[in-house]
Amino acid sequence: MSLRNKKSGGLPRRAFLYLPLLALPHVAWAAEALSFDSLYKSIGVLGVKYSDRAVALKGRQVRMRGYMAPPLKPESKFFVLTREPVSVCPFCASDADWPVDIVVIYLKGALAPVNFSQRIDVEGTLEMGSWTDPHTGFVSQVRIIDAEVHKP
Repeated sequence: MSLRNKKSGGLPRRAFLYLPLLALPHVAWAAEALSFDSLYKSIGVLGVKYSDRAVALKGRQVRMRGYMAPPLKPESKFFVLTREPVSVCPFCASDADWPVDIVVIYLKGALAPVNFSQRIDVEGTLEMGSWTDPHTGFVSQVRIIDAEVHKP
């Protein structure tokens, strides 16, 4: 099937509807919703296996909903997003209290801490794979970088 208009030899009129989109390659497409349930296939002694959905979204804009764990210091540029509210600093607790389903959030700018019981939405670029933060030494499996926080 040809895209050319049979009468004029040019593009069909419908093609002109899409021209504004082609002229704006920097347009930000809506972030894909990603839940804690859809991050992993399995976590076990053999390591982490990411879900097919998470792998497909790697490097793309995602949106997650959760709770801000209490940060190490006020006005931090990163924090931990948890599925359920956590009232103590996760970095200060023992690993027995550390939730399995967490995502480290690296912000575009600093953010004052949000009440640990306030649900938030985070939007940014999904990164996956074991990574050690050179400034803090924290190791993470899943991160959202260049993130912005919104209250739903």
